[in-house]
Amino acid sequence: MNTGMNKDTDIAALAQGVRAGQRRALARAITLVESARSDHRAQALDLLAQLGTDRQALRIGLSGTPGVGKSTFIESFGLMLTGQGLRVAVLAVDPSSARSGGSILGDKTRMDFLARDPNAFIRPSPSQTQLGGVARRTREAVALCEAAGFDIVLIETVGVGQSETVVAQMSDLFLLLLAPAGGDELQGVKRGIMEMADIILVNKADGDLKPQATRTCADYAGALRLLRKRPQDPEGFPKALTVSALETIGLETAWQEMQTLLDWRRGNGIWDQTRQDQASHWFTEDVRQGLLQILIDDPATKAQMQRAQNDVRTGQVTPTIAAEAVIGRFRALMTRQ
Repeated sequence: MNTGMNKDTDIAALAQGVRAGQRRALARAITLVESARSDHRAQALDLLAQLGTDRQALRIGLSGTPGVGKSTFIESFGLMLTGQGLRVAVLAVDPSSARSGGSILGDKTRMDFLARDPNAFIRPSPSQTQLGGVARRTREAVALCEAAGFDIVLIETVGVGQSETVVAQMSDLFLLLLAPAGGDELQGVKRGIMEMADIILVNKADGDLKPQATRTCADYAGALRLLRKRPQDPEGFPKALTVSALETIGLETAWQEMQTLLDWRRGNGIWDQTRQDQASHWFTEDVRQGLLQILIDDPATKAQMQRAQNDVRTGQVTPTIAAEAVIGRFRALMTRQ
C-alpha cells in the first residue's frame, strides 16, 4: 500500500497535522495505520504514541443488512449532527475484493452531501476479509479521528455474517438498522445481534411503508421485552424506534434517546467500565494476533505449515492433528528462548 511516506517521514509533523484537525493529515494517518508493511507499522505505532489518548469521541457502531439504507441514514443523521455544530467522522467498512483486497462498494460516493460538509470526514476502508467486516485497524482509525477532534465517530459495518460483536467491542452505542418486514423476516433476525443492539431503528418509515414500519417496530419492541434486561440499560432500554432517513423523520428523537442512554451510563459508571473492558479485550486480541504473526513469519514454521496444508488437502492427516504439530513446534521455539 502506498502511503506517500518513506523512512524519513516526519511523524511529529503528521501528528501535529492530525491534532490540528487537518483532513489531509488525517487521511494520510489512517492510510498509514491500515498499511501491512512492517516499516509503516512501526511509523503508525510511533504516530499513535505521539497522539496519545487525551481526546475521546462518542463511538457509535451501526449495522444492518445490505439494502436497508445504512448510507442514507448515516448521511441524514450526520448532516443533522453537523447542523448542531458537532464534528462527525464516518468509518464505512466496505466488503473487500477477495482478489485485490480493495473496497468494492465505495460508501463515500453514496454520501455525497455529507462528504462535502466541512464538519464531516468519511473514510471507506476495505474489511480485508476480517470476520464481521470490521477492518483490521479500525480501532486505530477511530483513535486518529478522536485525536483530530471529532465529536462523534460512526462505524458502519458490512452487515453480513454473525460477528457484529466486533464492532460492539469498540463502540459506546450499537445501533441495528432494519427495514419494514413481515413475520418470516422477523424470524430471520438472530437473537445474538438483538441482544447486542442498544437501539433498533426501523428505517423507511415513510410513504406506503409507514404502516408496515410501525407494525414491525412494535414486533421488535415486543421481542426486546422478552429478552432478559441487561444491567447496562436503564428502564425502557433497549428499545425500537421508527425513522425515515430519506425524509429525515425520527432522527431527532433517535438522537435524544441515544443521549438519554449515554447520560444514564455515564451517571452509573457503566461508560467508564465498558471502555476499560473494551481496552482489556483488545489488548488480549492484539497479543493473540501478534503471536500468530510471529508464528507465520518464522521461515521454518511457514515451510512446515505449507507441508501440513498439502497433507490436509490430500487427506493424509486431519486438520486438528496437523495444526497441533505446527503449534507444538512453536511451543518448542518459545521454550528454547
